[in-house]
Order: sequence, then C-alpha cells, then structure tokens
Amino acid sequence: MTTTITSTQPTTNGVSRRRKLRFALILGGLTALGPLSIDMYLPALPTIAGDLSTSASSVQLTLTACVIGIALGQIIAGPLSDSLGRRKPLLVGLAIYTALSIGCAVAPTVETLMLFRALQAIGAAAGIVIARAAVRDLFSGKAMTRFFSNLMLVTGLAPILAPVIGGQVLQFTTWRGVFVILAAFGAILFAVVAFGLPETLPTARRAPARIGGTLRVFGGLLTDRMFIGYGLACGLMFASIFAYISGSSFVLQDLYGLSPQAYSLVFGLNSIGLVAFGQINGRIVGRFSERGLLRTGLILASIGGIGLVIAAVSGAGLAGLLPPLFLLISGNGFVMPNATALVLGANPKTAGSASALLGVLQFVVGGLAAPLVGLGGQSSALPMALVMAGLAIAALIAFTLIARPAPRRPNAPAANAVRENVAHPVTPATETAPVNARR
Repeated sequence: MTTTITSTQPTTNGVSRRRKLRFALILGGLTALGPLSIDMYLPALPTIAGDLSTSASSVQLTLTACVIGIALGQIIAGPLSDSLGRRKPLLVGLAIYTALSIGCAVAPTVETLMLFRALQAIGAAAGIVIARAAVRDLFSGKAMTRFFSNLMLVTGLAPILAPVIGGQVLQFTTWRGVFVILAAFGAILFAVVAFGLPETLPTARRAPARIGGTLRVFGGLLTDRMFIGYGLACGLMFASIFAYISGSSFVLQDLYGLSPQAYSLVFGLNSIGLVAFGQINGRIVGRFSERGLLRTGLILASIGGIGLVIAAVSGAGLAGLLPPLFLLISGNGFVMPNATALVLGANPKTAGSASALLGVLQFVVGGLAAPLVGLGGQSSALPMALVMAGLAIAALIAFTLIARPAPRRPNAPAANAVRENVAHPVTPATETAPVNARR
C-alpha cells in the first residue's frame, strides 16, 4: 500500500539523519539519470559507429536525441506529477527508462538507436524533474536550499564516474553492455522508489489535469520576472558546464598535451570543487540569503571566465588556465542549489511545472551552447574560454537585471519578503524540515 505524506504544508518537525540520508540517496539517484544517460556511453561512440556501419555524425545524433528527450520529457512529467502525485508518473518513467535501455542494447541500426535513446531520455526526465519537485514537497526555506546543496554530492560525482564506468564496461563487453548497466540501474531505482519513497504530494495539494490549466501555469511562469531571471541564471551556468564538457577534452589533451589519465585528474578536481562549493553552500545558507549566495556564485564564475579568456589570449599555459577554470566550475556549487530553491520556493503549488521549465531551460540552453565551442575552431583554447565566460557573464547580467526584487512598500505583507527572497536572519523556529513519512 502506498504511503502518503498527508500534511498539506511542510512542518518544523525534526527528522532523523537516517531518513534524510534515505531521501538524499533516492532523489540523488534520480537526478543522476541525466548525466549517466548522457556521459556513460561517450567512450563507446567510435565503437558504435563501426558496429552499426554508420558515420560518426550519425552516432552523435543519438546524443542529441537524448538531450532533446530529456527536455521534452520534463515538460510532460512535471505537470502530470502536479496532478497525479509524484509516485505514479515517476514509476512509469522509470519503467520506460528501463525498457528502452534494453531496447538500446539490442538496437540493430543507428536510426533505431536514435529513437530508443529519445524515448529512454523521456523516462529519465521523469526522474530528474520529479526529484526536484519532491524536494519542494518535503522541504521549504533554508532547509530546501541545504538539501539541494547536499544533492550536489551526487550530481557533481555522476559526470565524473559515468565515463569511467563506461570505459571499464567496454573492457569486458561491447557498447551494448553499457545500456544493460543503465537498464539495471533503472530497475534498481524502480524498486527503491516503489518500496522506499512515499508519496510526497498530498491529494489536497494536487491540481486538476487539464491541458488548458497546464498551459496557463506555463504561461504564468514564463511571464514571471523572478522565474525568468533565476531560470536564465541557472540555465546559462548549466550551459557553461556543457561547453566545458564538450570542449575541455580537446583543449587540455590535444592543445596542452595532457594524457587521458592527467585529463581525468583535472576533470575530477574541477568536479570536486563543484561538490565542495555545494557543501559549503549548504553549511552557510542559514547565515546568508539564497540571493546573496547565488550572486556570489555568479560573480566568482564570471571572474573565472574572464581569467580563462586572459589565459587563453596571453598564452599563459596550463598554470594560467586551470585556476580560473576551477573557479568557474566551482562557482556552480553556489549557483545551482540556490537558483533551484528560489524558483521552486516561489511556486509551491506548481512545483512540478516549475521544475519542468527550469529543466528545459538548462538542457535547451546547454544543448545550444555545446556546439559553439566547436564552431570557434580547433587552434586554441580561446573558443571554449569565450563561450564559458560569455555564458557566466550573461547569467550574472540576467540575474542582476531581470531577477530584481520589486521595491517593498512600507506596510507590505511579510509574504512579499518570502516571495522576493529578501535576506533575513534564520532561526531554528523559522527553518522548515521534512515531514516525517509514516513508513
């Protein structure tokens, strides 16, 4: 029988460390579906082209299909979870993901693989978008921001481990074995969610399932200045990560002469910086506002981007390139959890739809940014540096000019302060924690 959290609002009741850890592991595993699905089979792309007797560009389209599927799937799963609850769409999505991963493993042609990759990604998108919405159901305020910071442990490590796991799998089997591993991961998540994650959205807080209503919700979000400002800041910084992933291998190995092992070390150190900044954010968010920490992350990333361009233009070498690169990547540890918390915190009744649009912004902008690095040529690190710096600075500008709180009236209700995310001291009494699930 399904367990449901029946409170209509989060409470300030305490929660055990063990239960927090369980939620973090389950929801973290769901958010990892995206990077695992995208990155784990990258080492196998040349092998796939040979095995399916097709071109490298055709195989790369399977990656494009995956990114498009993740974006499209979030638009579908997010609103459905606002209407039907989180568990049913999530379990259906995981079932689709598992089945289509098996389909990818047995795909006879590249065209079939493209189709199955797109459908597999739609299933993965349900996990990504509903995990964020479930965090909003369980937490609010600083506790929500802190939990998103904890999830950075998983989301930061997944891109590191995915290519490594994929490479190790290829030592023992063919590229098809990578998709068998992904299918097994999907099946495990299905079982864990079925037996370990209660329904987080009570019936009283669900919205009717109407297309017109969903479109109105999306329209309202797209005309909400704060949503657009925070969403663009988050999406543009996410795109800088895409640009880094797509360009850093060529820049650091071919231009600067790093071995694959040394490149993996640099990639790992940057990811550790991302995770570390996320954990620092979780520790200090009780003393500083989410807006302030978000601004700090954007400024750090912009400084890193400018330093990256200077290093590329001046020919400073690795010693000049790596520190600003580390700063730009690590700054995302302040940006992602705070921007996500601000977006979802302002839209508690439509968290699924808000999470969906935020995810679309991330993956669409990211998917558009990645090819820009290649279009700039392959003779220097400058194209990657310019794209990453431009995205970071654009994110800071979007935050500063668009996500600007309206001036508070002298007698404005306290609710406006919450809506506008005005910094204020947090005491234990004002910080909300997860509702205890009755399991």
